[in-house]
Amino acid sequence: MKNFLPAILLLVSSMAGKGQIYSGLKEEQHKSIIALIDRYSLAREKRDTVLLKSILTPDIDQLVSTGEWREGLQAAVEGMQRSSANSPGTRTLSVSKIQFLNPSSAIVDCRYEIQNASGSVRKMWSTFIVIKIKKQWKIRSIRNMLPAPGN
Repeated sequence: MKNFLPAILLLVSSMAGKGQIYSGLKEEQHKSIIALIDRYSLAREKRDTVLLKSILTPDIDQLVSTGEWREGLQAAVEGMQRSSANSPGTRTLSVSKIQFLNPSSAIVDCRYEIQNASGSVRKMWSTFIVIKIKKQWKIRSIRNMLPAPGN
């Protein structure tokens, strides 16, 4: 056991050092990711396929609240267009938490609300997996969920 202690201490100290170096980048990265989610929301609202394609990865996958899986850029964009047409209304995504996995990937949790023309509001959660490719944040995965009762 004594032989493992130096190795464990070295591992912990190297991880702590990386965390300290990375912590300075978080605020800038945080703002960039919020801007990405805002662009996604705008693209959905305007049904802008060019913008959508520029912020999604080619291998995106999306699981929507109905249980439909959309795999790949074309399927995701077509599904989003279909969903926006079938459920018109104002979509609002509010970032509630960003968890960085490393400097180039993060998990983004959002409140997702769709205000229908009738005035009713559909409240959901969305989780995005975002990755940084060539200095640009892109959406790799989306999971939409209906909250448990009372949430």
